[in-house]
Amino acid sequence: MSLLIFLAIVVGLGFFFIGLYNGLVTGRNSYKNAFAQIDVQLTRRYDLIPNLVETAKAYMQHERETLEAVIQARNSAVSGLSAAKANPGDAEAMQQLAGADNALTQTLGRLFALSEAYPDLKANQNMMQLSEELTSTENKVAFARQAYNDAVMSYNNRREQFPGSLVANMFSFLPAESLKIESESKREVPKVSFS
Repeated sequence: MSLLIFLAIVVGLGFFFIGLYNGLVTGRNSYKNAFAQIDVQLTRRYDLIPNLVETAKAYMQHERETLEAVIQARNSAVSGLSAAKANPGDAEAMQQLAGADNALTQTLGRLFALSEAYPDLKANQNMMQLSEELTSTENKVAFARQAYNDAVMSYNNRREQFPGSLVANMFSFLPAESLKIESESKREVPKVSFS
């Protein structure tokens, strides 16, 4: 009889630890899926930027330096996204992506500020449409970032709570890094008003 009780306890503990392991796997897959949504929105954002620059180029011939800076910042952000996509949740990859995306946002802000001096550009239908799409995409990026950060927090909580921490350490479940924005001014969506 005591052998059956012992076996029942061992089997119960086995199922308990299997449940913990599966919960960690589910959490990891959730934050990776949430990052895939960020990837979709950032890719859309990065694809809009060359069209925006091409439209502005015709009107802003004397602002070549700013236009080149936007393209350079966009290319850097695309590289950061590729690195983060290869390893979502990795602290270094998330910091690289956040830094590159913040630099792009600042550069776009300069472009939009300069465009205010060009009334024909502000009135250009293509520029207005691109600006509207960019603003919409910025909002979607913010929502995707929030969902990703929530999934990372949930995963990290599972990973750090006892007894999940035992299973996490035993099977090398590494902590995931959220996608952070360094300052409040960087949290604002760039203003893209051409009216």
